[in-house]
Amino acid sequence: MEDFDLINNPMGLDNPAGITGNSEIDSELAEISDLSKEGYALLKENDVAGAQNSFNKILAIDENNNYALVGLGDAARKQRNFLKATEYYNACLHYHPGNNYALFGLADCYKAMNQYHKAIEIWEKYLEHDDKNITVLTRVADAYRKIRDFKKSKNLYMRVLDMEANNAYALIGLGHLHYDFKEYCDALYYWTRMYEIAEEEVDIRVLTSIGNCHRKLKTFDKGVFFFELALEKDRNNFYALFGLADCYRGMNLQSKSIQYWNRILQMDPRNKVILTRAGDAYRSMGEYDTATEYYEKALEIEFDIYAVLGLAMISKAQGRYDDAISSLARLIQSDPKNYRLYLDLSDCYLQCGDRKNAVETLQNFQKLGIRCQLVNEALDKLMA
Repeated sequence: MEDFDLINNPMGLDNPAGITGNSEIDSELAEISDLSKEGYALLKENDVAGAQNSFNKILAIDENNNYALVGLGDAARKQRNFLKATEYYNACLHYHPGNNYALFGLADCYKAMNQYHKAIEIWEKYLEHDDKNITVLTRVADAYRKIRDFKKSKNLYMRVLDMEANNAYALIGLGHLHYDFKEYCDALYYWTRMYEIAEEEVDIRVLTSIGNCHRKLKTFDKGVFFFELALEKDRNNFYALFGLADCYRGMNLQSKSIQYWNRILQMDPRNKVILTRAGDAYRSMGEYDTATEYYEKALEIEFDIYAVLGLAMISKAQGRYDDAISSLARLIQSDPKNYRLYLDLSDCYLQCGDRKNAVETLQNFQKLGIRCQLVNEALDKLMA
């Protein structure tokens, strides 16, 4: 989203130099106008140091000049020195209350520093002067989304769509808003609208977002379609590769999922999450030696509960129940609320003919006060 164009007449005045008819004053004002134009032109060219020099020259003439203070704020913001930028914008607002450009810059700084409540407060001050500004409205909606105020965020996005039916920022924002609240069908609706509007020019992030909705909705075949479109735009896109691997995993096509896990590992061989996912895929296919290699590579990086669990499941599948029991018992100590560990440990005891410990394991989970239908059903079956 582009910031306002402050070049050549940053405050939007018909007479930016403020010509008065007094030759000495008019000369100073003309110099300020020229320096202001120069400063904003240099900012546009990313010559921040040159722009700062021009704005400081203005302050030498007029120490509280709004052009210079906003310009220095913009320069600091360009350098991502948001704290310094807020000082300049606040100085401008002290001497020139209600300056829209200072308000806009200040709010953007607070947003960049994740101070969303402050950003909202400033943007709402701006909207008092210009309540039809789509750029600001979408920014405020984004900020409300960040603080998880669903209603206010959606209302503002919808206001934007009332003014501009296909506004990309509002459609994308609505997609993220609904996705954040696990309303995946609604998120899919807005992101699909973006896809239909942009067609071949659609941003790759829209494609992967649509794919992720299908992953969440378990419509994996449709997710595959959009992740493949994303890979056509960028064959090494992490999110597209991950999405394809996970969709094929969901479709129980492990041999296909492995292709994409391994493509990620070619770029990032020490990604322990992907190593464990690939290990799981090989384990599901019965390729235990290869799966063990992947799990052990993950554990060489750092402890990973899923890698240890994977190794325990290999031990269980190979009938080495004592090894599996030992591993699962240790995992329960580090993750005592993970119901899956109790189910697997109970089953290992059962495979060994130890019904008593199988029952006690599930009862120990119930004592935690956590509701789990799968644990309850397994225990009822053992007690029958």
